[in-house]
Order: sequence, then structure tokens, then C-alpha cells
Amino acid sequence: MRNKTLMIQGTTSNAGKSAVVTGLCRLLARRACSVAPFKPQNMALNSAVTVDGGEIGRAQAVQAEACGLEPHSDMGPILLKPNSSMAAQVIIQGRVVADMAACDYHNFKPRAMSAVLESYRRLCQRFEYIIVEGAGSPAEINLRQGDIANMGFAEAVDCPVIIVADIDRGGVFASLIGTMSLLSESESQRVKGFIINRFRGDVSLLRPGVDWLEQHTGKPVLAILPYLEGLHLESEDSLSRESKGAAPGAAVDQLCVVVPVTPRLANHTDFDALGLHPQVNLIFVKEGEPLPPADLIILGGSKNVRDDLAFVRRQGWDTAIMKHLRFGGKLIGICGGFQMLGRVVNDPSGLESEPGSSAGLALLDMETTLEPVKQLRRVKGTLCLGGAVLSGYEIHMGVSSGAALNNPATVLNPGAEYSDGAISADNQILGTYIHGLFDSQLACQALLSWAGLVQVQSVDYAAVRNFHIDRLADALENNLNLDLINAVLPLPVLPESGLVAEVSI
Repeated sequence: MRNKTLMIQGTTSNAGKSAVVTGLCRLLARRACSVAPFKPQNMALNSAVTVDGGEIGRAQAVQAEACGLEPHSDMGPILLKPNSSMAAQVIIQGRVVADMAACDYHNFKPRAMSAVLESYRRLCQRFEYIIVEGAGSPAEINLRQGDIANMGFAEAVDCPVIIVADIDRGGVFASLIGTMSLLSESESQRVKGFIINRFRGDVSLLRPGVDWLEQHTGKPVLAILPYLEGLHLESEDSLSRESKGAAPGAAVDQLCVVVPVTPRLANHTDFDALGLHPQVNLIFVKEGEPLPPADLIILGGSKNVRDDLAFVRRQGWDTAIMKHLRFGGKLIGICGGFQMLGRVVNDPSGLESEPGSSAGLALLDMETTLEPVKQLRRVKGTLCLGGAVLSGYEIHMGVSSGAALNNPATVLNPGAEYSDGAISADNQILGTYIHGLFDSQLACQALLSWAGLVQVQSVDYAAVRNFHIDRLADALENNLNLDLINAVLPLPVLPESGLVAEVSI
């Protein structure tokens, strides 16, 4: 089997690399191609547990879903999870190897590149097509030496590159010309064309600029992709530019859910299903903002629990949470947020920050100690609120103990059963290590009902996610210049239209 590899790079972060890779993966899967996603190096706090028990960036898990595959650690062999502004946890092929400062990681890159190429070769043995996503921009001069995320990888495996630019941000021609001008001769030759992403309006008005760009660079524009209103794709890291916020005049029958945004908030994709739920008004509260009145407050995961806990206190959010509970509001803590609810968080080895302990919010009778071995599990079970079925995953280094755990929030893994989390005696507080709680229809309904929502609608989040992946594939199907693309990446003929029908959420 002759392998076909294509790399998608971008002029900036958030140019649309993840979306284009996801759409291409689904487009190829529709043609019954053997296809897998790949990202050599990823820096993200949103991650997923793989079928082989490792950890990769969330975007690659979504891309695997677009291919009809379970995510595997080889699809994202290097994951960097920042735990401060100067250092990150380094994960290689799904496993933690160390915490490193940026300079130390730079010296570590040759070993990282070896792992990248090893994972890539394994995927090439299993799949005909490999669609690769770059990171950031290939024109970051300070990172060129030892690069493994963009052109360094493309040069190493000798694959063609397409560069994506986001016209919705403005300056699309300047960003493409600027990027090309900073590439070496061999890198420039490797670029086979451009994709202009998120275009609104009449394409004919863009044509003079496109003609100039093609003439100036000698590279074709392979597609002008439309701005897809309301597109939902799980974010790789930062909260989406279009994250749902406070809705002025929101319907009175909506449940108001507030999420305080801490500096090291992790796996905020936990809230995506809530943001798409028609009966939920999801509000992300950021630094300097007070917590508004709410039915439910959720403390999310954290890559640095003690520092984020201190941040919560500096913002005065701890006082607001206590007031919220006194007025009968509900509170959920997920993973790091669950650890904050206890009496103390211990980090004797300095795994996330300086060695030491921090007082928790003391809302649950338990304490947590961070340990070197990270817990990585994909789980199924039931919620201890009416027995609703759930599935999700665990990613944490903390081990919690205490009387609060005698009243668990979930019971997991039938056959090798164990309990997880806690529900307070007054039924106002729920804590759990399980990510993805709201992705499960029945669990989401049960939790929203527990939080006070009457006659909860059922939303199939998996179907919604797949619908939006299909929207991306349709946009590529309808707007790619297939003659030009076939010269870069030979595509089999699609037997019939892949257009999808609208689904109601």
C-alpha cells in the first residue's frame, strides 16, 4: 500500500487547521479510504484518553471520530500541557515523561522528533492516507531550529503542504505573503497551495485578490471555504471566540449555568454539550468579573489545582460560591474542580507547582494528594442520581480520600466496579473525576434535572458533533478545486453526494 500524506499548516493559531483536517478526514472516510489524523506536536489543556490507554489532544480525538476510528496515542505523539507560563508537562506517545521549562524542552526536541517519526511510521503501516495538522505557524523564526511541529516534520517525511488562512480575522493576503516570505526555498516549494477560510459574502468580490495572490506566489488557491454559522467543533485549547456567554433576555425557563474561568482551566470541552443545549444559558466568567446569579456553578478541571484555587480566592469567587449555596444553588466540581471542594490539596512532590499544601473550599469532607502516576481511564457506569447511564474518561494525578466519598456520585466499570466522587449530604454539591458527564444524554438530563430544570429536553450530543463534522466535509466537497487537489492528494471518486440533512438540536 503506497502511503499518501498531506500536511495542513496555518498562517496563525486558530486559522482553521483543525477544522480543515477534520473535514478532509471525513471526506476521505466517505470515500471508504483508510485514513488517520496526525499531529506531531500539540500544546493544549484539552485532552482525551485513547484506546491504548494514553492521552492525546482533544482535536485529534475528534479527527479520529471523523475517520470512524478510536483515538490512538500515535495520532498525537507529543502533547504539551502548560502548568505555568514557563513550563509544561511533556507527554510522549500518551505517557507523561517529565515537566520541562521551555528551554529544557528545546534541548529535548531530538528525542521528541524520534518519537514523532516512530508514531508516524506505525500509522503509515496501517493507513493509506495520513492527514497531518501543523501547530501555530510555520513562520515562527525563533522556533525554526529543531522544529517538529510544522516544516521540520514536512521536510523529514517529504510531504506536501497546504497553508490555511482565516479571512474573517482580516489581513488574509498579508498573512499568506508574509508566511511565504519567511520560508526557506525548499519549504516554499513544498507548499502546493492555499485555503482561504471563513469567507463571508460574494466570492466574486474576492477574485481580484485571489488572482493577485496566485500570480505573486505561483501557488493556487485550492478553496475558499465559507463562514459556517454556528459551527461546533470541540476546541483544541482556548475557549472558542464564539463561546456562548450571557444571553440578555434569555428565556425564563432556561437553567443558568456559570463556569468560572481559571488560568489553567483544562478540558473545558466538558461544557460543550451544555453550550448547545436549548434549555441552558451557559456563562463563562473571566478574570475581574463577578459571578452572576445562577442555578448551577461548575468548577472545571485544572492543570494546576493549587494555583487555580488561589486565583478563585483572589477573584472573590469562593465567597460568591458560599452565598450561592446559602440561597439553595447547586455546585458541581469536575476533576481539579472536585479536588478544590475538599479540605486540602497536597502536592508534596511539586508535580504542578511548588511543593506544599493548600486549603480547599472545605465543602466536602475529603482531601487530595497529587501523585506522580497519572490516572488515565475510559469509563462507563451510572450516575448516582436515578441510575442514569454515562460514559466518559478520567485524566488526573490526584488521589482523594475521606468520609465524603462514602456517598459517591458515580458507580463505574461493571464487572470491576468502583465508585467515584461524592454528593453532599444536603444534595447541593456533586464532585467527580469523570470528564464528559454532559456528553451522555441520560446523565445530562439527570444532572440538569437535579440542578432545577423542569421537563429537560434530550439532546444527542454525539449526533450533533457528527452533524457538524459532516458540515465541514460538505464545505470542502463543494468548494475544493478537485482537479488541483488531485495533483496534491489523489482522491477516489465519491459514488454519490455526501451532503447531509439538517438535524434538530
